[in-house]
Amino acid sequence: MTSPQSLLFNPATYDPRHFDAETQRLLKATIAFFEGKGKAQLLAEDREAVWTAEFLEFVKKEKLFATFLTPAAYADGDENKRWDTARNAALSEIFGFYGLAYWYAEQVTILGLGPIWQSANEEAKRKAAADLDAGEVMAFALSEREHGADIYNTDLVLTPVEPGSADAEAGILYRASGEKYYIGNGNVASMVSVFSRRADVEGPDGYIWFAADSRHENYHLVESVIHGQMYVSHFRLEDYPVRAADILHEGPEAFSAALNTVNVGKFNLCSGGIGMVEHAFYEAITHADNRILYGNQVTEFTHVRRNFVDAYARMVAMKLFSDRAVDYFRSASLEDRRYLLFNPMTKSKVTSEGEVVMTLLLDVMAAKGFEKATYFAQVTRLINHLPRLEGTVHVNVGQILKFMPNYLFDPAEYPEIGTRLDAADDSFFWAQGPARGASKVRFADWTVPYAAAAAESADVATFFEQAQALRTLLATAAPDAAQQKDLDFMLTLGHLFSLVVYGQLILEQARIIGLDPDVRDAIFDFQIRDFNAQATALLGKSSSTRAQRDWAVSVLRTPASDPARFDRVWAQVQSHNGAYAMRP
Repeated sequence: MTSPQSLLFNPATYDPRHFDAETQRLLKATIAFFEGKGKAQLLAEDREAVWTAEFLEFVKKEKLFATFLTPAAYADGDENKRWDTARNAALSEIFGFYGLAYWYAEQVTILGLGPIWQSANEEAKRKAAADLDAGEVMAFALSEREHGADIYNTDLVLTPVEPGSADAEAGILYRASGEKYYIGNGNVASMVSVFSRRADVEGPDGYIWFAADSRHENYHLVESVIHGQMYVSHFRLEDYPVRAADILHEGPEAFSAALNTVNVGKFNLCSGGIGMVEHAFYEAITHADNRILYGNQVTEFTHVRRNFVDAYARMVAMKLFSDRAVDYFRSASLEDRRYLLFNPMTKSKVTSEGEVVMTLLLDVMAAKGFEKATYFAQVTRLINHLPRLEGTVHVNVGQILKFMPNYLFDPAEYPEIGTRLDAADDSFFWAQGPARGASKVRFADWTVPYAAAAAESADVATFFEQAQALRTLLATAAPDAAQQKDLDFMLTLGHLFSLVVYGQLILEQARIIGLDPDVRDAIFDFQIRDFNAQATALLGKSSSTRAQRDWAVSVLRTPASDPARFDRVWAQVQSHNGAYAMRP
């Protein structure tokens, strides 16, 4: 989590004292495991696509996934086991810092657990808890080669067995046949949550989630569809026996279980991405600040400093938004579903910002950024995966648009939500209810944190003007019926809206932690510029009306010019030179 003293994760100084003793121990043990392997070995295993077996042995030995991913109701008296989003985010950031493959092994285990923990099948839940305790991992089999993650279509079919047959006598209800594609951990998972449909029932009433075992003789592993440490499997079931003990969800409930699982799982994309860019940043600043080019220190060039300050501000913003989103996640209920907006924001906006950060840093690192001896090269190769997992950015921005009218125009009263670092079990994740009603979710008045900060900051005030102007656009020149059907047009509006939501949580977290005003203003410097970019995109749409184009021109703003502030933020950036380097 962020603090005024240390805005970036640094393994050399990391002190998770805000967590309980066992969480602290496990987080530090995880860091020690990776630092013990050393940079050369980690990078070599990545290059050679070595399966993460050693890591999974560490997970088993320390009961890491068992402790972090078992809800308290199935902890069998172990007070350290719970589903705690705050500490899960911290662990995810550490995994990202050392390698996407390690993050991915946990990520797909989380997804695989989603349909299980949400189900009413007590036997399956007890088995999952026991398997985690034994060091097993899970998988989430939704995607297919032809359909992708299209929940409405699946060719994995369950055929009911004949009454009175040997199968029926053995307690088998169905035989499952079909293929799944893009399934992480599909090579080793003890429980693979499989989305399917009954052969004899049409439509949503025929949907079924069931648990399969990758070690079963009727489970055929075809291959990993990528080259890398992550095992992204293609597998085939041939007459796989499905018993009552295997069935997790049936009918429309299965559809909701799929969406609600993704709600839980996609959040980890942001924290994994944050860890990746932080490690890359340490390498970049240490390299550039010690390199002489054309007789000058590389960081003496103005454009280099600008890139670093922008990258640093964007990284801090990623952390501020994600940390604050944790509070809303942990405080969610059927009466407060604001997390349904902040969730796709962490997935689409935060991970996309990770790509922006890496482009800024790569423009400084240049050829050095591709060297095999750098972690930077791995991040450069993999950072673009995150915005494209658990639904593309476009899909998630489309979800975000559903919340725009109520968010901007119809605020509601909510109790104040504080920082949630308490050792509580986030049980609501497994009781989210039906996956519908997004357009009815209401939000607290977003203008309040903006107004407070605008009184202190010229850049926040300028962005607040732009944000309020978005309301004016929707009130006076809203998309017409044809534009509302034009996803390309609507996505631009979605990106404008996302910037407003992004700024709200950033300001809330900045106030909570006492963020340096210079860093806050550097963040809203790029927020203004990003709003300008999206307004210009709207201006360039051939489908935009004259009123919409006039609006786009009218909202363009210039951030405040403050060289002294820039220099102070640059000094913060430069202080990271040599602050962390992984053991060779």
